[in-house]
Amino acid sequence: RRFDVARYPTGASVVDDARMSERPPPDTDDREGEGLRPPRPAIFGDTPPAPVEGTPVEPPTGPAEDARRSSEQSSESSGFSRFLQRTAQPSTIFGAAGIVAFGFLGSRLLGLLRSVAIAEPFGTDPELSAYWVAFRLPDLVFQLLAGATLSAAFIPTFARVVLRSEEEAWRLASSVLNLIAIATVVLAGLAFLFAPLIVPLLAPGLGEESGREAELRSLAVNLTRLMLLSPIFFGVSGMLTGILNARQHFAAPAFAPMVYNLSIILGAVLLSGPFGVHGLAWGVVIGSVGHMLLQIPALRGVGMRWTPSFELRSAAVRDVLRLMGPRILGLAAAQVNFLVIMIFASFVSDAAISATNYAFLMAMLPVGVIGMAISTAVFPTLAQRAAAEELDALRDTLVRALRTILFLAIPASAGLALLAKPAVVVLLQRGAFGGASTELVVQALIPFSIGVFALAGTEIVSRGFYAVSNTRTPVQAAVLAMVVNVALCAILIAPFGLAGLAAAATIAGVLEFALLVRLLHERLKGLNRRPLANSVLRTVAATAVMAQVVVLMRLLLAAAGADVETFGGALLVTAAAGGTGLLTYIGASYAFNREEYDVLIGRLGG
Repeated sequence: RRFDVARYPTGASVVDDARMSERPPPDTDDREGEGLRPPRPAIFGDTPPAPVEGTPVEPPTGPAEDARRSSEQSSESSGFSRFLQRTAQPSTIFGAAGIVAFGFLGSRLLGLLRSVAIAEPFGTDPELSAYWVAFRLPDLVFQLLAGATLSAAFIPTFARVVLRSEEEAWRLASSVLNLIAIATVVLAGLAFLFAPLIVPLLAPGLGEESGREAELRSLAVNLTRLMLLSPIFFGVSGMLTGILNARQHFAAPAFAPMVYNLSIILGAVLLSGPFGVHGLAWGVVIGSVGHMLLQIPALRGVGMRWTPSFELRSAAVRDVLRLMGPRILGLAAAQVNFLVIMIFASFVSDAAISATNYAFLMAMLPVGVIGMAISTAVFPTLAQRAAAEELDALRDTLVRALRTILFLAIPASAGLALLAKPAVVVLLQRGAFGGASTELVVQALIPFSIGVFALAGTEIVSRGFYAVSNTRTPVQAAVLAMVVNVALCAILIAPFGLAGLAAAATIAGVLEFALLVRLLHERLKGLNRRPLANSVLRTVAATAVMAQVVVLMRLLLAAAGADVETFGGALLVTAAAGGTGLLTYIGASYAFNREEYDVLIGRLGG
């Protein structure tokens, strides 16, 4: 059966935001029910839909309930295990977003601390560039498998299956988990064998500047082979995250990335001395193991029953595999985007590779805390509404989430761009990371920062397609963005260097976001155009006021003698200008954008 939104009148308005990819033919990506039930109004922050049969809010009596009680009793000796098992279902989407945002914030802050820990002993040394190059292949292996199934394929399918039978849903989870684990082992093994051929292609200019091509390429291959252990554990762990999120459990998946980042920090602090960059690689591997182990107690808490099954003939398993295909292409396109930047950066200098990674990690902080956190929390609800054929409620929830993300991400884009240099000096400039390294990172960070709002918005808009089992449209957007990024990198590298590469990625990201919004509007027959457009315009107006205040504060502090080249001066500028800008944005939002203020800041305050 196929779900074709065009068959049902929605009475919704049209959105003028641009967005890419075209609506796939009804016989490819869409699922259909026989009619829409009367829609239940819902906005971001309201109570999620009433749990369907099999959801973990009130598990039914029977084997699943017995398994859950048994698992809780068996873990009474571990307080943290009980916490992970019981901190499962927040009462509102806003509460879920709060849990996920806390986890993302903690993870991203530890990610910044990780960058600090790496920068001090290594700076932008060529050996560190070899580490960043080596990191790409293991990450690609994970993203193409577990990353493809996590949100796009597994959660919507699980949400549909659990409506019929909880037992069937757990068999689906076990089968997909087993398939992903085996496929990851096989792919990691192949990557291990062919690493000497693949890795040099990822950064062909590595070592040319210093005349150490053979040494650095050999180092990158050895590091790659070591870190290829990590996607095996991440493949399992990524599926565990998907299972827990599908059951509205967010705590354990939110804390797991903190363990991963903490492991790399310890590798940089404790192992970099005796083992150099190999200490960082061991931190990656150990962190991936911790990421997986932390989520196992929570799985017991939601009553999962693992079986050594594959069930390739199951319609649900085939649905997951079918939905994976387009998503794999989309993730491959996203990975190619960053690989292209790294390839071009390797011809700028050996240090440019590390500078690009530092800048990208800093730009991803607000993307993770805002876009990924809210989108991860909202997505299971979107999938439930789609499975229940509640189109109006699906649309309203998605638009409210998008408005909230942009309300936070647009000022974050402006603030990070305006305070890029003092932020880099405060966070990274120490030890082997000197002023020259700072200038390189700032060159890339400012263009990356401008695109933060688009990356954050894409997180929720793409999930709107996934919720209705449409993975093809986001792939089309990602492929087009990849083509644009490659072309712009080739054009902009000569006149602008590293800044041109970052600008190319930002332009491609904004284009992808705009086109996806446009096509989601067509797919859902409207996205409440007028409220969304008004919200964005008011957010931009408040951000413009904030930006003027930040610039004025920087000028006043510079006149007073604050030198952003020093740690003390940079800290003063970051705190004073950033803090004043934040307060200004809150006040301007209260005046210009009261609705978003009341929904978000008012709720946080009360």
